Amino acid sequence: MKPLVSVIVPLYNAAPFIGEALESVLASSYRPIEIIVVDDGSTDDSLSVAQTIAVQHTEIKVLHQANAGVSAARNHAIREAQGEYILPVDADDKISPTYIEHAVEAMQENVRIVGCKAHFFGDKQGEWRLPAYSPALLARKNMIHICSLFRKAEWKRVGGFCEEEIFREDWDFWLSLMELGGTYVRLDEVGLYYRVQHHSRRQRAKAQKRLIVEAINRRHAAYIERYLGGPLHVHRSWSKFLNRFRSVKQVGLFDRWQEGTIIDQRRNILRLTDGIVVKQFRTPSILRGIWYGMFGKSKARRSYEYALRMQDITPAPIAYREVRICGVLRESWYACRLSECPYTFKDLMENPNFPNRAQILFAIGRFTAQLRQRGIWHRDYSRGNILFNEDASRIEIIDLNRIRWRRHIYGNPFERLPLEPEGMQIMQEGYESLSRHTGTH
Repeated sequence: MKPLVSVIVPLYNAAPFIGEALESVLASSYRPIEIIVVDDGSTDDSLSVAQTIAVQHTEIKVLHQANAGVSAARNHAIREAQGEYILPVDADDKISPTYIEHAVEAMQENVRIVGCKAHFFGDKQGEWRLPAYSPALLARKNMIHICSLFRKAEWKRVGGFCEEEIFREDWDFWLSLMELGGTYVRLDEVGLYYRVQHHSRRQRAKAQKRLIVEAINRRHAAYIERYLGGPLHVHRSWSKFLNRFRSVKQVGLFDRWQEGTIIDQRRNILRLTDGIVVKQFRTPSILRGIWYGMFGKSKARRSYEYALRMQDITPAPIAYREVRICGVLRESWYACRLSECPYTFKDLMENPNFPNRAQILFAIGRFTAQLRQRGIWHRDYSRGNILFNEDASRIEIIDLNRIRWRRHIYGNPFERLPLEPEGMQIMQEGYESLSRHTGTH
């Protein structure tokens, strides 16, 4: 008995095209098939058009979800699918009558994916010239179009399509499948007709190149390292060559530098993973990269080494990592434990009724005097870099790369901590309670 093939069709504002797409699938020479359409919150009449067609064909099932993106729509459809094999078909594309039949015949034990040749139509005409497949080439570019056959069991095994907004979710998914081992087969026939529109996602994704590269490196580090000798670069075709001149220095045990939930990315990127905060510093300019790489200490290294000296007043350090190309620093990370202090000085500024506020301000003033007593000059001693717990029995500082060590520190210690006069007076009293006895300036 032939295996059931589930054709999944994510649908979003494609009312003029969905009929052609479904007709091309229904014209397939292969049976049994089922067609699962998932409307992803269309704002045109796509859903009603698909439902009208489905009434006439028992093979078609139409589902609906709030708009969540193409990956979520595909995953929704596949979860509902009963077939052993899955074939995604976009709602504005078409397939040939014999494609599914020949793709199923080509699916062998060691074959993960079966694809075909493709032609463009719409705003662009002609053959879609895709490079020949190799696992090494897949590490730096995608040559497998989305309309390719794979097993539902293996979709489940790799966790489905990534639902992050990474723009090349098809490439990401194929890498996940190929990490299982096996190979890809491209049929020697035109099985896909790919509609090109000037506003299509494929065209928009070109503007997101850096984000795509970062996502692929983060999610497939081992695969990329295996075939490129290092990470994928924005200039992807140069990746393997550039990685020959790439050196990595790491101090401390940690290997999840690009994993976890992003909690801040205004200047540098902060990620949180299993109680560990990873700070990825912004790529320095070439001149700064030369300085950090050959003469000075990187921000990551300073953060780590300073944390070792100040473990009583900062989250525990774990590791730092530096990447140089031809000796020039290009990437750096610092990892530390997540602080147990849930509040920042900003909370005191924004809430005049903060519990124990006067006690906490007094303690922060005294803590500031202790820093100066120890010769610790934080050049960004500001609202976001001072942490404390409920009663200020624990106060910490972060953003350690901005710290300098000085024998004598002068100037206003609260210059970057704007507060109302009453609060400032309490903090000054805390500062003076220690400094008057120690001679701290």
